Amino acid sequence: MKKYILFFTLICASVSFAQTITTKIEEVSVSQYELLKKVNEFYPDITLNKNITNFYADDKIIDSQQEFDLRGSSFSKYKLGIEPDNQKLLYQYTTKEGATVYGDITVFNGNVLRTKFDKATNEIEVSMNGKAVYVKKNKKK
Repeated sequence: MKKYILFFTLICASVSFAQTITTKIEEVSVSQYELLKKVNEFYPDITLNKNITNFYADDKIIDSQQEFDLRGSSFSKYKLGIEPDNQKLLYQYTTKEGATVYGDITVFNGNVLRTKFDKATNEIEVSMNGKAVYVKKNKKK
């Protein structure tokens, strides 16, 4: 087992050194902003921001993340990531009351689909265009 772990670590290390990864704080692209605007229309807890940190591997965007000034907001933590194809975003936030919510939002055939996991209520929700289509509340163990 140790040999496999060592071999896997060696392979991962050599692959990671093969790419040059850089980050740049930039204005959101037109397609990124259009995604954010469309998502915010149905889900206002996903905020709009004009700045983004893009992660590049060999001059190609591999990830994008937004960070926010949380002063005066109802959040203690807020992370938002945009996939390179600008069709999906991942989010996670914690309210000042300590409730953590996370999930993803995808644009598919013009519809905005959201999965939401709420740790405080132990609830799973799937929504389409701002309307819940499936909600399940799990009992806490």
